[in-house]
Amino acid sequence: MKGFCYIGVVFLLLLPTCVQAQHHTNNAEATDMADQFVSNYDSLLNSYVISKYAASTHRHRANINADYAFDQIPDSVIAHRLRALHTVIPMTFNSEVRSYIRMYLNRMRGRLDVMLTLSEFYYPIFEEALARYDVPEELKHLTIVESAMNPLATSRVGAAGLWQFMYTTGKNYGLEVNSIIDERRDTYKSTDAAAHYIHDLYHVFGDWHLAIAAYNCGPGNINKAIARSGGKRDFWQIYPYLPRETRGYIPAFIAATYIMNYYPEHGLHPRRVTIPLRTDTIMVERNMLFTYVNKYTGIEMDELRTLNPQYRIDMIPGEGNSYPLCVPTDKMGDLIRWADSIFLASEDSLGRRTVAVKPAVPTDESRPAVNHRSSRKHSQTSSYHRVRRGETLTSIASKHGTTVSKIKKLNGLKSDRIREGQRLKVK
Repeated sequence: MKGFCYIGVVFLLLLPTCVQAQHHTNNAEATDMADQFVSNYDSLLNSYVISKYAASTHRHRANINADYAFDQIPDSVIAHRLRALHTVIPMTFNSEVRSYIRMYLNRMRGRLDVMLTLSEFYYPIFEEALARYDVPEELKHLTIVESAMNPLATSRVGAAGLWQFMYTTGKNYGLEVNSIIDERRDTYKSTDAAAHYIHDLYHVFGDWHLAIAAYNCGPGNINKAIARSGGKRDFWQIYPYLPRETRGYIPAFIAATYIMNYYPEHGLHPRRVTIPLRTDTIMVERNMLFTYVNKYTGIEMDELRTLNPQYRIDMIPGEGNSYPLCVPTDKMGDLIRWADSIFLASEDSLGRRTVAVKPAVPTDESRPAVNHRSSRKHSQTSSYHRVRRGETLTSIASKHGTTVSKIKKLNGLKSDRIREGQRLKVK
């Protein structure tokens, strides 16, 4: 069964007293960040797996007194909780951070079930990659700010995936991005690239806050802010000189870290979303179309797309490469059993099935001259065409350099009517 390389990856998809403010809270920044979070989260809810098991979710009702209750908590309590996390990255507390904690408590109150369920799946993957590059584990919470843990999230400027890589940065860190595949949406590869990138940024700036800020707006903007501040190299000192979105980025990260650790202290005790889906991953080394995986295994197309978000056109371009395909565990046997049929059907649809050609025989000078027209007539190899949606006999004849009448004669057709998927002899 050439074309598959099985790998043993099996996982469960679930889906002092008062700190003085250093800056005035920018409500526009917090609103933009909140809207971005909600947009990415709502997009996530439309994914196949989450929507299929939506009946299993149990949402908190928004508590109209929640904001008031939070406002009664002294700054010293919030600051103490942040210090108690014992993180490598300083969990600074000020008015900006408090504002973002309040925003997340408000915005995540009805969404925490899904966040916690997804964290059970994603966080071990993030932690392994971050440790590999000696990057602090708490940066796993950055994906809440970036994408609401939605692998299909795409920003208005074109950043994509869990870690919101821009096209050029993704390519620079080994992520393949083209019209067929976008590895910025591949959980494992994008996480490895993100950890590597943040590691490199830290070695440029020597400060985790600046490294994270550079991840958001690029190192060039950080260097400009440092220069405009007179050479200061502390995030809160260069804060006024940063792009608006980046000013809210560090406070939002600290707030997300706080919420994911202290949600019970704020009366949130969510039930976890039940997503009873086990999956296996197999490496594909030949071209494969999802439509034939669906046809032979019964896996729904939307499910294939959700489990494999990096493929943009329902196709794995495995010819000359090796790419992962994630499927439900109970369908792996069917996939392996029908693999050859899936590959052959895919190659036939793509017009890439190999045609054997006999090598030419050298002409002997003593041999009589060959009638080339006769030779071509008798040595010609038969060719076939699989009818695709929207094709006509006229378009097929033009494509293969023949005529409609010849195609009809070769196939015994009495009319011009053809159907999608029909196999026609064209030569």
